[in-house]
Amino acid sequence: MEEADFAAHLTATMTGSALTMLIGLGHRTGLLEAAARGPATSAGLAERAGLQERYVREWLGAMVTGGIFTLDAGEYTFPPEHAKFLLGDTAANLMPSLLTLSAFTGILPDLERAFAAGGGVPRAAYGPYLETLGAKTGDSWKHIYREHLVDGFFGAVPGLTERLTAGARVLDLGCGAGNAIAVAARAFPASRFTGIDINERVIDQAKETTSGLPNVEFAVGDAAELTGDYDVITAFDAVHDQDRPDVVLRRVHGALREDGLFFMVDTNFSSDVAKNVGNPLAALCYSISLMYCTTTSLAEGGAALGAMWGTETAREMLADAGFRHVDVLESPRPQNCVYACRP
Repeated sequence: MEEADFAAHLTATMTGSALTMLIGLGHRTGLLEAAARGPATSAGLAERAGLQERYVREWLGAMVTGGIFTLDAGEYTFPPEHAKFLLGDTAANLMPSLLTLSAFTGILPDLERAFAAGGGVPRAAYGPYLETLGAKTGDSWKHIYREHLVDGFFGAVPGLTERLTAGARVLDLGCGAGNAIAVAARAFPASRFTGIDINERVIDQAKETTSGLPNVEFAVGDAAELTGDYDVITAFDAVHDQDRPDVVLRRVHGALREDGLFFMVDTNFSSDVAKNVGNPLAALCYSISLMYCTTTSLAEGGAALGAMWGTETAREMLADAGFRHVDVLESPRPQNCVYACRP
């Protein structure tokens, strides 16, 4: 890359970082929702949102020149085709991810210390920053599950939806707030779903999320100690965050019936950095991996696979765990793939 091109690249990077912060500010102050109601002057939007016009005017300048809003005859517009990516309860809404990424900046001093001293940043350290910015790490996946779980993710594996329709015993490993189980349990009432997570607080949330569903149960537990006898075990973006992923995968293999299926959704990248060059999502995912996945694992003395462990490493680890038949399939999201693993 030529010097001038690289300078422009850095400027664009800084611009993106600044806009990320201001978009989050627009979310928390209600400016985005107010603007989605229709075109307005800076004074009109400030009045609509109950804010100070001078601040709103400067914010709007960033939104217009940053390509988020448009400006015509003194009125600012938040185009619907833009708003769908920052508002609403749909999988297209990137706001939950944006807020979570912004919250990660709060732990940077601890992360910098870990670079020199070793160790990592514990998961508990993120809580205050996530709460301050109104970020909920499970919100993105909640919408994705609702729109894509049955047809997109489960539908990628031949015969899986039919098996779940007929009735199967299913375990969701690292179930979090239970959003995947809530969708699956409603779609497949003949199946029985169990969720396991090491975090007692999110298990309480999962019970609330699935309240009233008779075919659901949850347990607090470490996946590295998993036992049981299941037809299907699922893991959504969870295996690479395990402190002992090799042990977890062996436990999963041992907890499946002979004709069972391990359904793993994880990141769709190569284990080789060079092969990820040119992938438009790679730099973002490496950054998230560093600021959360890798350091939280190191804080617990874990393997620190990171989100970018890659399909090659995943295949090797699945084989080492005893899975002899592994298919890597496309998912509804380019940054994820589906592993259909059989003993």
